[in-house]
Formats: sequence, structure tokens, C-alpha cells
Amino acid sequence: MEEKKNQIKAFAVLGLMILISLLYYKANVYYMYLVVYIWFGLAYGMMLQYGRFCFASASRDLFAAGVPRMAVGILVALIFFSFIQATLAATNMSTFHPAPFGIHTLISGVIFGVGMVLAGGCASGSLYKIGEGNGTSILSILGISFGQAIFVDVGGPFLKLVPEAWKVSTAAKNLPPDKVTSWFDYYLAGYVWDQPSIQLSHTKAISGALPGASKYFIGDALISAIIPALVLIVVIYYFYIRKGFLKKRTKATGQPASFKDELAGIWSMLTASQRTTLMGVIIGITAGLHIFVMKGMQIKFGVSNFGTLLTKMGHAADTSVRGTVFDPGYWYITSQEGQFGGWVLDKLGWDMHDNVFFGVNNGLPELWRNPALWMSIGIIFGAMIMSLMSKEFKFKLPKGELIVWGLLGGTLMGLGSRPALGCNIGAFFIRVAGGDPSGWLYGIGMVTGAFAGVKFFNWWSERKMAAEMAEF
Repeated sequence: MEEKKNQIKAFAVLGLMILISLLYYKANVYYMYLVVYIWFGLAYGMMLQYGRFCFASASRDLFAAGVPRMAVGILVALIFFSFIQATLAATNMSTFHPAPFGIHTLISGVIFGVGMVLAGGCASGSLYKIGEGNGTSILSILGISFGQAIFVDVGGPFLKLVPEAWKVSTAAKNLPPDKVTSWFDYYLAGYVWDQPSIQLSHTKAISGALPGASKYFIGDALISAIIPALVLIVVIYYFYIRKGFLKKRTKATGQPASFKDELAGIWSMLTASQRTTLMGVIIGITAGLHIFVMKGMQIKFGVSNFGTLLTKMGHAADTSVRGTVFDPGYWYITSQEGQFGGWVLDKLGWDMHDNVFFGVNNGLPELWRNPALWMSIGIIFGAMIMSLMSKEFKFKLPKGELIVWGLLGGTLMGLGSRPALGCNIGAFFIRVAGGDPSGWLYGIGMVTGAFAGVKFFNWWSERKMAAEMAEF
């Protein structure tokens, strides 16, 4: 009986998404651009929940328990996605663009890594866990949302910390004076925008040596993603799996370990959780298909940003001074959550248009006209459908210190995503697969921060247990 009720609820959620899509289509055909984001969000949510895909879980399982299942699944997804990214770039159907490369990316990754461990979920992981009814993840997303929004708009005494070089560089950009009011504005326009953006396929070393489309497969896929991912898989196997596997293998065969046994060990690690590995493959393929479809929508409507369509529909107030809104064209998290926080604060009387992030780059559209935000909502509903079907949905209110961890971890993730212009998905997964070395820089920082977060939690748990035992 309970199973049937869950199935009815799952189909009700799916029916709601279909109804919303039809209403958008009836309102204006341009909204089909937004509807694409909804359904890819739904697909991501279903896959994330089914595969239990979470970068925070990967770090925690690896560092705290020595279980590499999730980390390996993420690397498998990266390999498949990089190949598809290269195919799309080679056919001029990619929406990917590299990000500024600099030390800020590494530092941001460290902050984000600590935050995701404290919160118990990364940006994408927190969204799908909301779909399972996890109250702590709701707090985490609120921390991400409002933490970012406040961070990009705070001026006052923080303006005294702005280096003179940033002020000079910002002034040279000829930005509207009323849009440069915060510390982050000077950081973004005066420092980040001046950093080089690198995509391996477009470097002289790669494009000059390789003809045609091969530069994307060799530079962006093989060198940037596939080889490093394979190396990491081997490293994880060596430190976490090899000793135990070869011991069992040698005992069973009575023969010394051979190279063939090493390969068998790696394969055993890859297939230890077929669900996670399979979802890694499918997520990689889906992320590539998402890019292909968004590029197709841009070609169909003759635009490069949804802000142009909003303006055509009479909603220019939703866009930035450049007529744009946040429209990444691929899987992305956190920026749209920042827009949600900014929208709420703006409605409460805090002017959130007087900065570069909202006022110049991303706009602040009404929630129901925000394409990337609908992708995040789709992730939540997709995960809800899967968790209902698998009888895993259960609403859990956070209690005690979980409230603190959720809000603090989410806030740190927000602060760690904004300076690097992305999170575990946008700043690591997408960039690495697209041939942008800044993705690995963010990844190194994220893993370093996650390691520190795990060590902190171990210390905290031991301290708490010792105190409880002393009282006992």
C-alpha cells in the first residue's frame, strides 16, 4: 500500500513538471528555451539520486573510510563527458567557455571543499538530497544562496581592502559607476577579468601541432581529462584497494601477483558498485547532450543568451545592463542559487542591482523566468521522483548541531564558489572536461579543503565522544 502511494506521488510530481512545461509553451514559444533546463535538471536529479552522486560523499568516504566507490564514479563520468565535450566542440555545437586562471581558483576550492564536508553534501548533492527530504540540505542551499548574494554586494569598510591596482584596472573597463559598489566588484573587474583564460585545444602548442578536430580530442579530452583521471584511478587503487585485493588474489591462486592481477584489481574497483559507475557513464553522456540541445536552442532562436528572449517578451527589467541573464548553456550550480538569494533580498528592500555580479553580468530575473534556477528545481524534483519510487523519501528536520553545520557549510560553499565563478560542477567537472586547466586547480583546492574538513570532523567526533564518556 505504501509503495503504491509513493508511486502516485512520484507520478504527481512528474505530472506537475509536464503541466508547468505546457503552461510555459502556451505562454510563449520562447520559454521552450527555459523548459529545456527544467527537463535536464530533472534528469540530473534522477541520476544523482540513483547513483548517490555527491562530491562531499566521495571525499568523506575516501578519506574517512577508505572507500573509493564515489570518487571513482566521478572520474568515470569525467572521462565520458570529456569525450563528448570534444565531439561537440569539433562540430561547433559546444556552449563551453574557459574561466580565468589564477590562484584565486585554488583558494576558492579549499573554502568550498571544507564547506561541502561540513554541510554533508556538495552543491549538486545538497540539491538532490533536498529531493529526498533532507532538512539539513535545505539549510545548506539557503547558506549557499544568501551567502553569495551578500558577498557580492557588500561594500562599506571592505572597500578599504581593495588594492589600488584593482581600482585602476576596474576604471579602465568603463563600467557604469552605479554598478561598482562592492569589494567583489573590484575583485571581479579589476583582478579576475585580467587573468588568462586557457583552453588546451586553443593553445599554440596544441592547435599548432594538431590539425582540425583532433585538437579537441587530444588537448581537451585526452590531455586535460582522460589521462589525469586514469592516473587518479590508478593512484586510488594503489593506496586504497591494491594491498587487500592482491592478498586475496594470491591466497586464492597460490601464485605471485602479476600485471594481469593488477588490471583485475582496478577493474574490480571500477565495478564494485555498478550503480555508481553506470550513473557516472550516463551522467557524462547526459551532460554532453545538454550542451548539444542548448546550442541547438540558441541556433533555433538566433540568440546566445536567454536575456535576449526575455527582452523580446517584454521582460527587459529581468536582465543586466548588457541585456543578459545567467544562462551557462550546460550543467551548473550555485550562480542561480545566488540569484535566488539576491531576488529575496531585493524584494525585502536591499538593492541587489548595484553590483557587477547581478547588475552587469547575470541580471536578477523573476524566479519563474530564471532558466538556470529551474534547472536546480528540476534536480530537486527529479531526485524526489526517484526517492519516492525507491521508498527512500523521508522528510527529516535538522536538529542540534546539524543546523549549524548545514548553514555554515552552505555559506562556505557559497563563498568558495563565487570567487572562482563556479562550484564542484561548474568550476571543476565542466571545466576539466572542456580542456580548462583551472578546473584541476579548483579540484586540488576542493580535495584539500575536503581533507581538512574530514580531519576536523574526526577531531570533533572524538572530542564529543570523550566528553560523553567522561559524563557517563
